[in-house]
Amino acid sequence: MYADGLAFLDEERDAWRPFEALLDLTDEQLSEPVEAAHGWSGRDLMGHVLGWVAVWTKIAEELAVNPASQAYQRQVEQNREWDAQGDAINARMQEEWAALPMAELRRRFASMPGELRGYLTVVPESRWLKDSGRLDSLLECTTEHYEEHLADLAAILAAAGR
Repeated sequence: MYADGLAFLDEERDAWRPFEALLDLTDEQLSEPVEAAHGWSGRDLMGHVLGWVAVWTKIAEELAVNPASQAYQRQVEQNREWDAQGDAINARMQEEWAALPMAELRRRFASMPGELRGYLTVVPESRWLKDSGRLDSLLECTTEHYEEHLADLAAILAAAGR
């Protein structure tokens, strides 16, 4: 699928870029629920997409120093439970991110995707890019996930007059 890791990193960076517009909204705009976005606020969307980026940031951190990742194994187990608990998993994640002060959420939203890309530059490609299971998981948590939420992003930005 990708010739090298840099091709994925470039694609992921481009796919993330539209979400950065959320950082331009005021705290009040980010807190306002938007019906056209499943009733989510911009803050909810930030926490949701960032929660899945965080999963892979932890995996990449572990893979940078080890050929195996406990975080990846937990992700595999969670994926098996997804059909039964998908909404509950997302709800738990939303609660965790909603508990953060807005300034901290903004800081992590601005930095964590870059941290993930940074870790991936030092993880041997055999541990992620050339491993189909890990690559599928990475795509599900990043580029494919971002694409699933572009309509929510557009609705939130439109509601804020952007």
